[in-house]
Amino acid sequence: MMKRNKDIWVFGDYRNYFQNRVTLQILARAVDLSTQTGGTVCAVVLGHRVDTYVAEYIAHGAQKVYVIDDPTLRSYSIERYSWLMSWLVTRYQPETLLVGATRFGQEIAPRVAKKLKTGLTADCIDLEINTKGLLVQTAPSFGGNLIAKIITPVKRPQMATVRPGTFPELPHDDAANGQVMVLPLPGDLPEDRIRLVTSEHRPSKKQKIEDADIVICGGRGMGSKGKFKKLFDLAALMNAEVGATRPVVYSEWVSHDALVGQAGKNIKPKILLSFGISGAIQHTAALSDAHFIVAVNKNPNATMMKMADVAIVADANQVCLGIIKAIKEKARD
Repeated sequence: MMKRNKDIWVFGDYRNYFQNRVTLQILARAVDLSTQTGGTVCAVVLGHRVDTYVAEYIAHGAQKVYVIDDPTLRSYSIERYSWLMSWLVTRYQPETLLVGATRFGQEIAPRVAKKLKTGLTADCIDLEINTKGLLVQTAPSFGGNLIAKIITPVKRPQMATVRPGTFPELPHDDAANGQVMVLPLPGDLPEDRIRLVTSEHRPSKKQKIEDADIVICGGRGMGSKGKFKKLFDLAALMNAEVGATRPVVYSEWVSHDALVGQAGKNIKPKILLSFGISGAIQHTAALSDAHFIVAVNKNPNATMMKMADVAIVADANQVCLGIIKAIKEKARD
């Protein structure tokens, strides 16, 4: 077994590469962290015919890429992938392993952590290095009511899953160089107990809210589920996505996919329209990267109004209807 090093590993989730950028976002943060730890930023890629993704990860910050490329890995298998990740970590002893908090990452990361007998912080919204060189993993807790800062003082690797949209990715660098470690498939790879019969990819027609240029967020100040739906009418006119606060989601005015906040999505739109939102910390913590904010609320002292570039003291529902009417009239003209 090799002596443990300070390397930061990022699991390469490339299955929906051009829409899901979380691996690139984590690589960017790993580059920042490595300047404090002195470790190497490494990506791990498992699959078949993955050269394109290897090159992409190098262009986005990976200094080294561990690759197992084999026809056996053409189709994703949780048993084989988690076993291989555990095998690689045991062999090369990285200090840190980061995984995107996608459905895929949420499935594989806990299994790898269990095999390695280490800790795992899920759905992180920030990563830092403290004065002792430990990874400080920041994640919402107790339904988003608290923010927990978690460290792994003894066990290794330090493991965390990171929410999509948390960090900005680095620009693509065609001139970047990185070491590629191509490894053979281990001979003792366990047999699958589940056989994939067939699969079909169904791309979503809707863009992800964390990638949208314009986001319209609504809170309880919209008044009712029926009135909240008007935000979708406005979004359709503006080519925007609709987000919501936790009380709105819990009231079932909209699905959980629209939740913006510590227990939901981090967003970074060029324009954010906020309707009837007071501005609880669980929500505003996910808005720090918004470029321009327009807030509508009856209460001029609401936190959201103080954050806004433009604050409109008025009934949120009435303003929403007024904007819809104005856009439609402009379109007719």
